[in-house]
Amino acid sequence: MSLTSPAPAAQTPAAHDADQPRERWFVHRPKVYAADVHGRFRRLKWLALAVLLGVYYVTPWLRWDRGPGIPDQAVLVDMVGRRAYFFWIEIWPQEVYYLTGLLIIGAFGIFFATTLLGRIWCGYACPQTVWSDLFMWVERKLEGPRTERIRLDKAPLSARKLSLKASKHVIWLAISLVTGGAWIFYFNDAPTLLREIVTGEVSWKVLAFAGLFAGTTYFFAGWAREQICIYVCPWRSFQAAMVDEDTYVVTYQDWRGEGRAPLRKSQSWEERTAEGLGDCIDCKLCVHVCPTGTDIRKGQQISCIGCGLCVDACNDVMAQVGRPGDLILFDTRSNQVARADGQAAPVRLLRPRTVIYALIILVVAGAMAVSLALRPTLDVSVLRDRAPLYVQQSNGDVQNAYTIKILNKTHEARTYRLSVEGLANADLSVASVDAQSGSSLTLTAEADSVATYRIFVRVPRGAATSGSSDVTVLARDLTSGEIGRHRSVFMAP
Repeated sequence: MSLTSPAPAAQTPAAHDADQPRERWFVHRPKVYAADVHGRFRRLKWLALAVLLGVYYVTPWLRWDRGPGIPDQAVLVDMVGRRAYFFWIEIWPQEVYYLTGLLIIGAFGIFFATTLLGRIWCGYACPQTVWSDLFMWVERKLEGPRTERIRLDKAPLSARKLSLKASKHVIWLAISLVTGGAWIFYFNDAPTLLREIVTGEVSWKVLAFAGLFAGTTYFFAGWAREQICIYVCPWRSFQAAMVDEDTYVVTYQDWRGEGRAPLRKSQSWEERTAEGLGDCIDCKLCVHVCPTGTDIRKGQQISCIGCGLCVDACNDVMAQVGRPGDLILFDTRSNQVARADGQAAPVRLLRPRTVIYALIILVVAGAMAVSLALRPTLDVSVLRDRAPLYVQQSNGDVQNAYTIKILNKTHEARTYRLSVEGLANADLSVASVDAQSGSSLTLTAEADSVATYRIFVRVPRGAATSGSSDVTVLARDLTSGEIGRHRSVFMAP
């Protein structure tokens, strides 16, 4: 008989998990009914919206004369012709590195802006913000102010409610269709595509892409709204690494506003101060105007997009109650700490990260500009046949075969003189009906195209070096004198 007490039965993982509250992957958020507000940041958002939407809708209709037979749309991604046009710049598929450069500039541009001004991109320039703002404006115009919209949603279904909701969604769908239609104009000639749409000659593929973009616009801006910013967009997480104590962000001055309490009619500010109350009268208007429903008084939050509408709302309230403005303002964390002690922190725009981001942008942009300015209009590529490696003819001559592509980036046909360096007594011939041969060949390439030729290089017996020999294929433009080169090898037994 054992004198020790039995050990308690081990709790199984399943039993343990059953005792713990289940973690929810998605927390239901109350619907945000953003109130209208007036002020400098609201005007700035309207200006940004007008400019960005204007650029988006108007750009496909701008023309740029590039000569006969070349698309005259200023900005066009020609998938069929495998070209991208941006005013005077023409990008070929082989120059995809320019796209890489643009992506680098865009990414570090957002890093730089975020380091200085927080989520300024999210609050003013992000497409999700721009179209959501437009959709909410339509909603306010049809359904009324915030309180009326809340009351309408809670009311039972009626003819008036059905009419207002249907009208709103019809306008949302119209904006979405125009948005999707404008996007596909960037990939097709805009006037031609519009005519095809009107006449019903447009292809189903174009309509499918337009419908896809229209559907995503309608869902993201009409239904998802702040859910995209809070749960979907990865930038909300990245920004934490970009912001520091010297970044200007939307800030609530808690040292001045706390403690919060409504302002009684008979209460003076001296009485509030004596009771330990601050300037915040807890009207919650800063929360009501926020497009994501964020209460900035709780400190910096991942849901704040830095639009500054709460600044406008709070300043309006402070003016009404006779208190100084900027209880909520754009400020740095270091300056807020200093202000709480009655001091002021210096503005530090030049910091290691801002300097590094700016230098990266300048270096990449400068490299792209120099590359565009100096890029050749002629390019040559050579592919040597590998089967067989070489052919030894009956008289002992050794022959290699190559596929040569001459890229003519000009808008007119050009003639080129093709030759080979590094082989003595080499004889070149082209596989064609009117075959020519000699120490050099005269080849042509149509305007803005790639000419492909199959070339045979033959070396007399005894003149070819055994094994592999380095050679250079040259193509000289007989009009401009520009030379294109490509290194290859010549194989011999």
